[in-house]
Formats: sequence, structure tokens, C-alpha cells
Amino acid sequence: MSRSAHPAGPRHADVLTEGHYSAPAADLNVLDEKVWSRTVTRDADGALTVGGIAVARLAEEFGTPAYFLDESDFRARCRAWADAFGPDADVFYAGKAFLSRAVVRWLKEEGLNLDVCSGGELTTALDAGMPAERIAFHGNNKTVAEIERAVEAGVGRIVLDSFQEIVRVAHIARSHAVRQRVQIRVTVGVEAHTHEFIATAHEDQKFGIALADGQAAEAVRRALALDGLELIGVHSHIGSQIFDMAGFEVSARRVVQLLAEIRDEHGVELPEIDLGGGLGIAYTSEDDPREPHEIAKALSDIVTRECEAAKLRTPRISVEPGRAIVGPTAFTLYEVGTIKPLEGLRTYVSVDGGMSDNIRTALYDAEYSVALVSRTSDAEPMLVRVVGKHCESGDIVVKDAFLPADLAPGDLIAVPATGAYCRSMASNYNHALRPPVVAVRDGEARVIVRRETEEDLLRLDVG
Repeated sequence: MSRSAHPAGPRHADVLTEGHYSAPAADLNVLDEKVWSRTVTRDADGALTVGGIAVARLAEEFGTPAYFLDESDFRARCRAWADAFGPDADVFYAGKAFLSRAVVRWLKEEGLNLDVCSGGELTTALDAGMPAERIAFHGNNKTVAEIERAVEAGVGRIVLDSFQEIVRVAHIARSHAVRQRVQIRVTVGVEAHTHEFIATAHEDQKFGIALADGQAAEAVRRALALDGLELIGVHSHIGSQIFDMAGFEVSARRVVQLLAEIRDEHGVELPEIDLGGGLGIAYTSEDDPREPHEIAKALSDIVTRECEAAKLRTPRISVEPGRAIVGPTAFTLYEVGTIKPLEGLRTYVSVDGGMSDNIRTALYDAEYSVALVSRTSDAEPMLVRVVGKHCESGDIVVKDAFLPADLAPGDLIAVPATGAYCRSMASNYNHALRPPVVAVRDGEARVIVRRETEEDLLRLDVG
């Protein structure tokens, strides 16, 4: 395969004078450990390996595009979160980030609980053997059928999201002669430093029951009055991809104030408080996420301090990391197709996937890193935009990054930190086939979610 350099857009010296982009890494062959899973390295030939397997072998066996998930790293992150919070708190993995039966089994074996937000996620969790009492069921519009299934299964908690849902869950619980354990999701008015579409605690959005105008207090009154419900606590989730703990401090203060008001009005001290998830990960070298033990100490200190001030017993804390566990453990592997230089601007590098396997760049203006992984190169860096093969100008995988100027069709490139919200939000746009998820561990690789086939598409098309 020819490795001749392509006419390209601006090299890094030109780009830096524009002041729009960060400088390229001193050596594009060096991997930034922050954005790759823990067993990723380069072998003697310069090719990226994960779990001891070179990407060329993975591409040959499983094809591209494909998600490769570092099972050892995933399990280690589960243990880190469980150890950080200890036996007196609960860690619920947020299944919406990525869920499969294999993942459910790993969670169960590593001692984590599971948060689901749809009937499909609940079915997957139960089918894979997660004990129902270790499942929390979320969602702003749970159907009657979904609530029925959750109550029948005996899920450990249902998070109530509206006044209608309070009545609905109570009615279904009574019809099954049980008292369903519930929490009330409260919107606390905290503006998380995140994208508008993933900020979830300001009042003008679909989730939760507002604290500011007394609605949350009224929801508590109604839940305590219904014999089909056992109100165990309140829930708050302020957003996603958050690095600053200040938002959690304000949220915890307001939630604890609500607990104090509940005690004063009803003589009840609710035993639990769920502070949600949303902790950020490193997508690029500029991101600086906190470690689980730092997060656990910060949240515990905040809640303890606020409860002492309110003369409340400190409730049991729950958290819901999803992205923070699975996000860094996977990368997406692509094959380069066409390379299109735009003189004075940048070079467009088209790959065999795109927005059908990673919608986040188009949806959230998300930023990612990218690396040439099938070999190393001594060529100068060139500014690139990695794009997909779909019929959309917004079909962008990585907006602006640097790759070697001798990049050629057939090269393999990889985008790290794609474990969360990539496969779970993947689509069949342009009748694309959703990629497989391949778990890699200790020199072995196995498919845990298979690649879709054209037969799968036709099987659903019954017209």
C-alpha cells in the first residue's frame, strides 16, 4: 500500500497563527493515556493493541467500523467506584450509556447496581440475571406496561417523575398487593456547565418535579399519602459531562433542605438521597476528570455537612455513573476511505462509519480525539476533519484534529472514549448497519453485540 503524502490543508505552523486550534502533540505516535483504555498500547511495529491484540488482527477478524471494549478496564472502573463509595452507599451503573447482557453480568459480578430507563433495558437486565432488587427504573414517561413489568419483577426502586406517575405507580402496586419503593426526582434549578440538551436540573425541561415553586413538596405529600408507595428518598440529576463539583454542592444543599422540610412537616426522615451521575470523562487531552475516590469524598463531605447544619441524620447516598465507567473503556476503529485536501483550510478524511455509529458530534457538538493506529509515522501533522460516509454535511466524527500528512486510504484510525452513548444511540441512517461491540481481554476477543446484516434490515421491512 502506498504511503505517499497527500496534498493537504495547512500544517500546524499555519494553523497556530490563526489561533483557532490547539497545537498538535509533539509526537502524534504517542498515545494520551487519559483518553484511551488502560490496556491500550503500541506494539513493536507501532500498531495499537488492546488487551494484547493488534488492531490489524481485530479489523481482519471483525471488520470496521467496530467498537472495541476493554473488559479488564471496564471491570476495574466498576471496582474503583464500588470501593470509593464503600458498603454504606450505592453505585448504580447508568445503563443508557451502553447496555448488553455481557455488561449486565460484569456489573453483577463486580458488585454494582443498575439503573434502567426503558422496558428494553429492564428486559435486558432481568434476562442477564441482574437481581431485580438491585435495579432502579427511571424515565419521564414510563408506560403502564413498563411499570407493570417493573413492579411484577420487584425492582428495588422506581424514580417518580411526575404527579401522574405517582398515582399510576401507586395504583399498579396496590393491584399487585405490594408497596413499591420509590424516589421522587426533583429539579433543583442548578445550571450545569454542559450542553443545553444534556443539562437536566433547570426548570425549563422535561425531567423531574420542580423544587422552586413547591411542586416537589406537594409530590412528597401525595406519595406519603398513598399506601401503595414506600417513599425512600429524593433524586437529583443536574446534567452530563460535568467536571466542576460546585453544581453538586448547590444541588445537595437544596435537596437536604427539602429533606428537612419533609421532617418538619411530616415527622419523617427519608433514608436515601440519590445525586445522579453526569461526571465527565476525558475525550481530549484538555479534559481533566476526577477519580472516583475524589468524587466520593467530595459528595460525602457535602451531604454530611449540609445534614449536620439541618440537624438531619445523614442519608444513604446513591450515585449513577454510566459514561464515567464505560466511556473510556472503548474505542471505535475505522478504515480510511477518501482523503480530500482543501488548500488553506483543512483535509477531510472520510471513514467507513460516521454519524450512524457516533451521533454525538452532530447532536452535542462533542469533541473527540483521533489517532493513526495501524502504524506509526514520522510525517508532519496536518489539520484534518474526520467525516463519515452519510449524506449529511453534519456527518462529522472529529471536528478538528491532527493526523500525519502521509495518511492514506486503507489506514486504520481510531477514536477513543466512545464506550458511552455511541452504540446505544447508533442508527440505521442511509440503511447503515450498526457496528458490533467486541470485548477484548487478556489476548482474547469476542463479540458481545454482533454487527447488523442486510438480512436484519430486510427482516424488519415487512411491506
